[in-house]
Amino acid sequence: MSHLLVVRSSANGANSVSNRLIDAFLGAAKAADPSIEVTDRDLDADPVPHVRSATLAGIGRPAPETDEAKPTRELSDRLIGEMQAADLIVIGAPMYNFSIPSTLKSWLDHVLRAGATFQYTANGPEGLLKGKRALIVASRAGAYSEGAAAAMDHQIAYLRLVLGFIGLTDIAVVLAEGLAFGEDAATAAIGAATAELERRAGAL
Repeated sequence: MSHLLVVRSSANGANSVSNRLIDAFLGAAKAADPSIEVTDRDLDADPVPHVRSATLAGIGRPAPETDEAKPTRELSDRLIGEMQAADLIVIGAPMYNFSIPSTLKSWLDHVLRAGATFQYTANGPEGLLKGKRALIVASRAGAYSEGAAAAMDHQIAYLRLVLGFIGLTDIAVVLAEGLAFGEDAATAAIGAATAELERRAGAL
């Protein structure tokens, strides 16, 4: 039995392509294995607060001493616990202004924590979430996979970097891009991404 952690970050509600793709993946995964357990965290419906000066100590070291920072540490512990319990971490990540939604960045700020998801050693930083897989379900209006536009991708490249930093090196990406290039292009991109996700779901 597999345990999936799903992290959604779209602010586009019922029109969200990344959420639609995640739903297709989960539907196929549960059809293939009804015993799969899913923790589904929607950062639009239940956002993680942005880090502020008063709460920064909650995700630092040592343990926070102020009453305002302690809830931040408790939330960080809970979010990290969800990652530790998962075999596969599925991240829905639309591109906003060449990067990721701020809600997803706040989630990352709470789970990238020294001593919990990575540590500093004599040989440099070491990720502590080893042996897990990650699946990035990405969507974007434009096309940034190749050519000069690839330098503008601070979405997938950034997620690969930060996930690798905490030990997640088995990372797959399923991308629907060019969604603003007309109805035919969007339908084709979503259809191809859905088919790939359903294929991956059947092989969990």
